[in-house]
Amino acid sequence: MRYFFVLLATCSLVPSAYAYDRTKLLESFFSSVMVRGYKFDGGLAYGSGVVVGENKVLTNCHTFRDTEKVWVSRGEDSYKIISVQANRWHDLCLLKTEDMNVDPVPIGSAETLKKGDEVVSIGHSSGVPTPLTSNGTVKSLFEMDKGNVIRTTAKFALGASGSGLFDNEGRLVGINTFKTGGRDAYFYVLPIEWLAELETREVETRFPIKGDAFWEGIVPDTMPYFLQIAKPQLTEDWGELRKVATRWIKAEPDNSDAWFELGLANEKLGKNVEAEKAYRKSVELDAGNTDSLFRIGVMASAKGDFQEAYAISMTLSNINKNIATEYRKALDARQAVDF
Repeated sequence: MRYFFVLLATCSLVPSAYAYDRTKLLESFFSSVMVRGYKFDGGLAYGSGVVVGENKVLTNCHTFRDTEKVWVSRGEDSYKIISVQANRWHDLCLLKTEDMNVDPVPIGSAETLKKGDEVVSIGHSSGVPTPLTSNGTVKSLFEMDKGNVIRTTAKFALGASGSGLFDNEGRLVGINTFKTGGRDAYFYVLPIEWLAELETREVETRFPIKGDAFWEGIVPDTMPYFLQIAKPQLTEDWGELRKVATRWIKAEPDNSDAWFELGLANEKLGKNVEAEKAYRKSVELDAGNTDSLFRIGVMASAKGDFQEAYAISMTLSNINKNIATEYRKALDARQAVDF
């Protein structure tokens, strides 16, 4: 029963603007588990996981790098891990347990998500025995290896690696995996679509699970561009962001997000003409790029082109009402300052 009351308490913190199906979210809540292991130095490693099939738990591999004795726990119950399938580069491990009478979560799709969509994270942040929830929205989607890596505002902390990100119908869309440092951190989630490839991997029975993941940046310039842009964005190093975006465009000239980043860097550097050109190129490549539409509209309003600003408001409303609301607030704030 304590699971039920904690979920009600945490769900009650979700603003009414977030249209979650709480009954379905409750079902997903009960499928969240802890993943633990003894480290070689005697300490305890811990993370989170999600039950995705009969006696199957999906989690991150990096939890097991320095562990030998590992298990899954839920409440006061513990379950032995008898095997694992691992994609170390993707940082996803599929654990096989036994005698775990826990219903699997419904599986959704990261492919159907759009910027601004509401999502909720459920996991054991800070190693607490009862799962915690954190609501947020999708900020960005980055295509990689036949899936979309998600950047979200749904926060998670140490201990929640391997936990689930769910859509507002309670369907699993990704696995919470890593974040940037600092108060204004970016939170990244691996797409559930990667599970299909993981299930074809060789079955292993020995721990630890060694191997670097794509996001760790052992050689920074080899990281995906969508991760290379994070540091200059957070540190507001707009000159460096411009350099990274330019390299990204050279490598992927038809990438709408790359053109948006170039536009953002130019706008922050006061190069508004170049910024607008980049934003419009971004929209030309992807008419649904809400980030670029947003900035074009704000710039149009600043120039007194209220007709285009209004047209973009209508376009954003058709794409995502949450983003449209943010856009109108941004225009109202600008007009208040100008006044």
